[in-house]
Parts: sequence; structure tokens; C-alpha cells
Amino acid sequence: MDHKNSQSASYAAAGVDITAGYRAVELMKKHIARTKNEGCLDDVGGFGGCFGLPIAGMEEPVLVSGTDGVGTKLKIAMLMDKHDTIGIDCVAMCVNDVICCGARPLFFLDYIACGKNIPEKIAEIVGGVAEGCVQSGSALIGGETAEHPGMMAEDDYDLAGFSVGIVDKKKIIDNSRMAQGDVVIALASSGVHSNGFSLVRKVFDVEHNPDLMKPNAFLGGKSIAETLLTPTKIYVKSILALLEKVDVKGISHITGGGFYENIPRSIPDGLCAKIEKSAVKILPIFQLIAETGNIPERDMFNTFNMGVGMSVIVPAAQADKALEILTAQGEDAYVIGSIVKSEEKVILE
Repeated sequence: MDHKNSQSASYAAAGVDITAGYRAVELMKKHIARTKNEGCLDDVGGFGGCFGLPIAGMEEPVLVSGTDGVGTKLKIAMLMDKHDTIGIDCVAMCVNDVICCGARPLFFLDYIACGKNIPEKIAEIVGGVAEGCVQSGSALIGGETAEHPGMMAEDDYDLAGFSVGIVDKKKIIDNSRMAQGDVVIALASSGVHSNGFSLVRKVFDVEHNPDLMKPNAFLGGKSIAETLLTPTKIYVKSILALLEKVDVKGISHITGGGFYENIPRSIPDGLCAKIEKSAVKILPIFQLIAETGNIPERDMFNTFNMGVGMSVIVPAAQADKALEILTAQGEDAYVIGSIVKSEEKVILE
């Protein structure tokens, strides 16, 4: 589309360059093209994203949606002036939720608010979003970039989005068949993911800490900033492979609230997930956070994923098969507990 007549000197004087938005869209297109799947019906640039629902073989298709942002992890990206992975986090926080009920993510839309639209920077952010969509099998069918002069500093931006998935109603994972003796399997996280960063920033004093960018031996030579910016792992394809061959009775995405808030969301009344803390492969970054901030262990498990990005609950008889499938999908999967009878929803001991 030719935008040569779409210029407004008055709007530009107020701080909004609409032509920058057009340039950003042009730069985005190569990234968006990577995400196209069988449901895509049109190109980016219209007023709405269209998607054809793949319902063949489904008796009662149900749409499942999830929305989230990246939060104050964005401050780390801004500090490092590295914006090509933060979009993965945005997609991950949404699709990892949608997959918890067994839904396959179909498409994604993003929203970027910025103080000043720098097309190359916006395209870099969207490039990360597109990578997250590729990893989850989602199509990036639209989005919005809004310039907010006077509300945000020129270098600031915020990023959010939402995912829509689909599942046959009879295959929704609703924990109704969970039973005593089922096994809790952990899927390792890639790091802090996208939760708890307000506490992380306070612990490391990120805005005023010159050591943040220096190689850290405890973190294998990576800097604290680099480690913190590691994108959230996307588990969609691994979980979909697992659902094909194993009777999965519950899935939890370990986000804000850690073990104490997220695992109970997949447990029915009268049952409890008994987690062996000694079995959890705690990543070095969490040890560093706890030691630097003098944070009690319970607060750590109640704030961070501690190295477990997702947990799945399967029958004990299928645990080995589940581990085999997840390992073949590239996951570091291992048993961390079992389901017992209790009025509590989770016990860590």
C-alpha cells in the first residue's frame, strides 16, 4: 500500500509520526510471513485478522483464549538494548496457559505501546513475537503499535498479546479423573521466565548495578542481565506430543505465585500434590536471587518457577512413557512428586 499521502505535520509536532508506523509494518512483514499456517486468510494491514478454524474431526470444538504481557522484564531488555527475544516471552506467557487445558494454539495478536515509534526497534520486538509464534505453531495474524508521547519516555515500551486455541470438548483437561497415586512430572524452565521481575530488579538493583553486565562464574560465565533476559520456554509442541499417547490428567504453567499458586489450579478438592523439594533441579539464577536478596525459601517457591516451567500429572503406570516422550521432544523432564489425599492443594517437603 502506498502511504505517501498519509502524512501529518501537525500530528508529528504533537509527537506521533504515523509514517514511522507504516515503515514498522513493512519491516515486520518478513517476520510475520514465518508464522503463517493453514488457517491464515489474509495479509496484515486490514482492520481485523481473519482465521479459518480447523475443526475437521472435532465433535464439539471449543475455543480457548489467553492473554498476558511481559511485565517489568522489559526493563532488562531496555537496559541491554536487546529487543529481539522479549516477544518470545509475550507469546509464551499466553500459549503456555492455553495448552494447560489441552488446546492447540491457533493464532496470536500483539499490542506494543511505546514513547516513540522507532521502526527498526518495533520490528525487532515483533521478530521475537514471530519466533514465539513459530515455536508454538501459532499464526501472527495482526497487532497494534501505539505511540504514547507524554505518557511514556521515548525509549520505553510495553508489550502484551493474546492467543486463541482450539480443543474438542471431550478432550479438555479438567482434572476430573485425577486420583491418588498419580505422578507429578516437572518440565525444566529456561530461567526466571517472565514472572517475579519486580522482586528481581529490587534484589539486583538493576538500574544502578554496574556488575549486572559482567560475566558471572556462578552463572557459567553469563552475566546476570543476559541470564535474566533468557526467553520463556514454550512447551506447546512437547505437550501436544504427550497428549497423543499419554492420559494427562492435569497441567500447570508455573508463573507468578510459583508452586503454591499454580500447581493447585490443576488439583481437584480432596487431593493434593506432594512435591519433594529435594527433587527440584533449582537453577543457579534462583540460588543467586535468594542469596543476594536474603529471600526465605518459601517466598522463593511462592514467587518463582525455581527451574520448573510446567508440571504435568499422569497415571503412575504411564510415567515412564511420559518421560520418554517429553525427553524425545527435547525437554528435561523428571518426577517431582505424587498426588495424595489431603485438604491442602500442595505440600512441599
